[in-house]
Amino acid sequence: MITGKNYIGNNLSSKGTKQYNTFNPQLNIKNEHVFTEATAEEIDEAVHLATEAFKVFRSISKEKKATFLNTIADEILALDDFLIKTYCSESGLPEGRAKGERGRTVMQLRMFADLVNEGSWVDATIDTALPNREPAPKPDLRKMYIPLGPVVVFGASNFPLAYSTAGGDTAAAFAAGCPVIVKSHPMHAGTGELVASAIVKAVQKTGMPNGVFSNLNSSGIEVGEQLVKHSGVKAVGFTGSINGGRALYDLAAQRDEPIPVFAEMGSINPVVMLPKSVKHNYERLAKTYASSITLGTGQFCTNPGLILGIKGDDLTNFIIKLSEEIVKIDPTCMLHPNIIKAYDAKRQKAVNQDNLHVAAEYAEDVKTNYARQTVATVSGKAFIDNPTLHQEVFGPYSLVVECESVEELEAIISNLEGQLTGTLIAHDDEAAQYPEIVSALQNRVGRIIFNGVPTGVEVCPSMTHGGPYPSSTDSRFTAVGIHSIKRWVRPFSYQDWPNELLPDELKNENPLGISRLVNNKQTTEKI
Repeated sequence: MITGKNYIGNNLSSKGTKQYNTFNPQLNIKNEHVFTEATAEEIDEAVHLATEAFKVFRSISKEKKATFLNTIADEILALDDFLIKTYCSESGLPEGRAKGERGRTVMQLRMFADLVNEGSWVDATIDTALPNREPAPKPDLRKMYIPLGPVVVFGASNFPLAYSTAGGDTAAAFAAGCPVIVKSHPMHAGTGELVASAIVKAVQKTGMPNGVFSNLNSSGIEVGEQLVKHSGVKAVGFTGSINGGRALYDLAAQRDEPIPVFAEMGSINPVVMLPKSVKHNYERLAKTYASSITLGTGQFCTNPGLILGIKGDDLTNFIIKLSEEIVKIDPTCMLHPNIIKAYDAKRQKAVNQDNLHVAAEYAEDVKTNYARQTVATVSGKAFIDNPTLHQEVFGPYSLVVECESVEELEAIISNLEGQLTGTLIAHDDEAAQYPEIVSALQNRVGRIIFNGVPTGVEVCPSMTHGGPYPSSTDSRFTAVGIHSIKRWVRPFSYQDWPNELLPDELKNENPLGISRLVNNKQTTEKI
């Protein structure tokens, strides 16, 4: 059941007067449920409960924490078709996408359950004392990761499940031992409340402390701003626009106690097509990239918004074929009228720039809230000279840059803002002939793809989903996979601490049986 209320810990609450509806972009009408925005009093209560819950949750056994995460997954699955129908009605996305994203969300929760149940993720490091060392004795030092405290997670517009209420940020924070307060995304508040109800049921079933989770409704930016500025909040996770992420980053930095904001923001994901690859494979590449550009109506942070190649007949053939293929694809619905309004505005701003040519644009009539896919072209010099062309157009849009030389291509890559991904398309052994291009890409992105497409983010330990600013606020961390847990912890050392008072992870007898670095040797043995 959707109530439209906030979850303040385990309890529903609606003390405010500001109300709003979600929107069905397929039907172009408001959805029936009315949601009440959280008040300052409810925000304070949620943070207070989270602060109190942290005192208990931070030390809960790894087995109980794993059970909690698995129970959340079970409760999400128990929502069954109601969750899927709500998701579709609030996003305009198809049922298959909804079920796929639910599967990913459940998988992420179980992945973190396995991680904490095994236990070695805390990176326990022990250097035993050398009391007779000259000229000074060496103390006993033991280090491990400990949780930061209450984390605020902002739901993402384009992933109502996998990057929202019980998505990767929340799962990683719970695994780390941090309570979570979700600032629900207003475009899919119903989906968010349903998932929140699943988390609260899991809290109650597994005996987690009240306040380990809260879900707050918000129609605008005020609730998010209040949360980031609240002294009880110790870290923030965000997926969305550069403007939104940067605003939160600045707010957090201005606090008396600055806190980390791990924001995954804009990216145009450059694709470099080397000359031989274009010459031999332009037809296949055109079909592949027409599909990638339009996948999910272009509403992925890894959408290929920039294609770079060397000017010539072969690249021209690719552009012609890409233009033919992309208009064959039926347009699809965007997430919300505000999303398509922004897409149309940014696309129009881009195509109005001097020296830019529109190579293809879907010209037939489209339904309300459906996007017209567009491909444009520009010279390398015009691209370098015009920073507007470097900005993300969130939707089914891509710009092909025709470079005069390899040197110009390298210069363009080197002067791009930080990106989530870079892709190299090469024929046979061609990649080895362009080490400077590979090096330039590596310096600008978090993940480099060979002969593929950037759309699609595999959830596994080796995935880096992040990159130099502004693709993320800290390129040292990933927002996907088990290592994303490191965003919500800090290293902590014990010096000359009595063994019986140490956490189990650092005790001599290693009661948890985890892998530890002891005197520079990785081992599971006792000391």
